[in-house]
Amino acid sequence: MPKKYGVKEKDLVVSHVVNLVLTGKLRSGDRLDRNEIAHELGLSRVPVQEAVIQLEHDGILSTRYHRGAFVERFDESTVREHHELYGLLSGTASARAAAATDPLIVAELDSVLTLMRNGKDSRLFDAQARRFRAVVNAEYAGPRLQAAIDSSQTLIPPAFWAGYLEHHDALLPSYEDELAAIRAAEPESARAACMHRAEVMAGILTSELVRRGVLCASRAD
Repeated sequence: MPKKYGVKEKDLVVSHVVNLVLTGKLRSGDRLDRNEIAHELGLSRVPVQEAVIQLEHDGILSTRYHRGAFVERFDESTVREHHELYGLLSGTASARAAAATDPLIVAELDSVLTLMRNGKDSRLFDAQARRFRAVVNAEYAGPRLQAAIDSSQTLIPPAFWAGYLEHHDALLPSYEDELAAIRAAEPESARAACMHRAEVMAGILTSELVRRGVLCASRAD
C-alpha cells in the first residue's frame, strides 16, 4: 500500500485496523496479526506496536501477555458508547463556549455554519463540520479534554461521514441548535445539542453496519 505523506505511520495503522473492524474483516475476539499488518502497509513493526498501544487505550483492542492483541467486544452498544462519550466530551467544550459567548468565536462559527447550510456536497459539509468543531475545541478544550475527544472518535470513521449523502439534512439542525445555544449563553442547551448529534450519528452508523452484515440487528423488545 502506498504511503500517505504527511500522515503519521502509526495513524495509518490505526485507521487500517479500525477499517478492518468496521468492515467485519476483524471480529470480536479475533487476534491481530501484527506482521501481516506491517506487510500490508509496507511498514516496520514499530508503528504497528504504537498503534496497538493507542487502540488498546481507545478500547478497540486488548493485549494478553505472551498471546498478542485481540479485538475487544464490538457490537451496537460499543458503537453507541463511543458516540455517547464523544457527545459528552464535545458538549463540555461547547458548554464552555456558551458560558463565554465570545463575539469573535460566535462570528467565526456563524461563518462556518453559513457554508454548511449552503454546502449540500457531503465531503464539503463534513469538512466544514470538522472546522466548526475545531474552532470550539481550539478555544475551549484544554490538552486533556482534546486528547479525550480524539480518543472517543476512533470509531467515528471520517471516510464514512465524508461519503454519507444525507449528512447535511441529518446533522445540520444540531449545529444550528448548538450555535444558537452558544450565542444565547445557554451552556446546557449547547451540551444537549452535541449529545443529540452524537446519538443521531450513532444510529446512522449502526444501521449501516447492520445493513453491511457487520453487526446483528437489535432484537425488538
